[in-house]
Amino acid sequence: QVQLVESGGGLVQAGGSLRLSCAASGSIFSIYAMGWYRQAPGKQRELVAVITKGGSTNYADSVKGRFTISRDNAKNTVSLQMNRLKPEDTAVYYCNADLYTPQAMGVTNLWGQGTQVTVSS
Repeated sequence: QVQLVESGGGLVQAGGSLRLSCAASGSIFSIYAMGWYRQAPGKQRELVAVITKGGSTNYADSVKGRFTISRDNAKNTVSLQMNRLKPEDTAVYYCNADLYTPQAMGVTNLWGQGTQVTVSS
């Protein structure tokens, strides 16, 4: 079974840093775009950052200059380095990926289970 598993969330003071990681496991032919989304209480899920297989990146305006997304195609992982965190960054962060799997014989969009990031003021 193909799955995405996140790690690295936690509690940090404003101005601090956290690094989130996400690993894809299972039978996978290829992974295309990988990204991070977040959902704060009472708000819709929003894109934080996305990275293509070739390494092109895109960020939400609210995190530009503070967050950096990266991936290791050999290990099927994606990471999000979050610096200068703010209380408004508090949310559940979800990993997302477009994967080509033998089971689906096509591209499937998959979500991780989410990891809580809490930034105290």
